[in-house]
Amino acid sequence: MAAPLLTLEAVHTHIGHYHILHGVDFAAPAGRLTMLLGRNGAGKTTTLRTIMGLWRASAGAIRFEGRDIAALPTPDIARAGIAYVPESMGIFADLTVRENMLLAARSGPPDEARLDWIFGFFPALSTFWSAPAGVLSGGQKQMLAIGRAIIEPRRLILIDEPTKGLAPAIVGNMIEAFRALKRQNTTIVLVEQNFEFARALGDSVAVMDDGRVVHTGTMAELSADEALQQRLLGLGAAIARS
Repeated sequence: MAAPLLTLEAVHTHIGHYHILHGVDFAAPAGRLTMLLGRNGAGKTTTLRTIMGLWRASAGAIRFEGRDIAALPTPDIARAGIAYVPESMGIFADLTVRENMLLAARSGPPDEARLDWIFGFFPALSTFWSAPAGVLSGGQKQMLAIGRAIIEPRRLILIDEPTKGLAPAIVGNMIEAFRALKRQNTTIVLVEQNFEFARALGDSVAVMDDGRVVHTGTMAELSADEALQQRLLGLGAAIARS
């Protein structure tokens, strides 16, 4: 396994009076895709938001390329080369697709070749380039959210449930896009409920429960062990084999 680009060490997060993360530990190997799995309410989204500085870790270390970023403000974390695609997608509905993409390009107008590469996976972005983002379908908005995150090369992308509510054809395009990003040595941490999507893409996996990481290993090992899937995720054998 490659050396870790991102490492969480005993990370705790409080939101108001609520203690959500209870000493989270896991590492994301460089150039690989790490699946962050677990039942609803396990703390997966809170983990991504804590890495991004949207919620502040109350204890522990978050190391990116060896540097502890736990105390950095979100804009500095983004400038370090980390992008975040929230479950809510966070697009600007009143702006056009083009304007949404331009806002995400930190170093100026995006390279045409890079845009063409993105359009190859998500052709709807080209079709609706001049349309307000608010008129897009749910799946097209998800394409836009991911397109913004990859408009420039990033060292690390955090993605929260990208396949939720999407048609199978769009999910297939997304799989190919993420595989292409891995070939470019982009590191991805991805929260997902769709186990087949996780099985198709994941290299390593961290499974969360009640604000803690309760299992780490390779995605291949978890995919091959139905009993472990049932214990950690509540997956039935029929689902696991499908």
